[in-house]
Amino acid sequence: MELKDVILIGVAMSMDALGLSISLGINPYLVKNNKIRFIISFAFFQFLFIFLGGIAGRFFDTYVVSIPNMIGGLIISLIGFIMIISTFKNDNKDDSILINKSMYIILGMSVSVDALVVGFTAFHEVNSVALSVNSILVGLITLFLCTTGFFLCRYARRVDFICKYADLLGGIILLILGLEMIFF
Repeated sequence: MELKDVILIGVAMSMDALGLSISLGINPYLVKNNKIRFIISFAFFQFLFIFLGGIAGRFFDTYVVSIPNMIGGLIISLIGFIMIISTFKNDNKDDSILINKSMYIILGMSVSVDALVVGFTAFHEVNSVALSVNSILVGLITLFLCTTGFFLCRYARRVDFICKYADLLGGIILLILGLEMIFF
């Protein structure tokens, strides 16, 4: 597989994580530490799932259907729905669901489930060294794009409307992203 193909796959795989980074980044209650943990989680799970998918793809040549997108979409939609409900139920934003430590793992895995499919289909024929390098490259692309997404959200939060309704907007974005993953 050529380098340009790996870069294009990395960018495509990172789009879910980028969208999630933007929807998380508009929340004014996430501090720098939370954002760094999300970025690392997204990049790590993209790397890990591409790698594991490539290894497993050697053993299973044809097995995967659209179920991984459905699982990731359901998880992201559920979290978006919970965020929307918590906007109306809770005036104290300090206990936001996003600050829960398990969210780093849950969201990191849910946006990376489709990377298993890509590993199965696109990376199963390469050798172990090339698979490792390609997986690392996809992880680094995800790291870069998510960092950029969080950085750009610093400017979006300056708009008072966005700050006031960050959880609602983030929840709606997550719900739409999850539904898009399930149905399209």
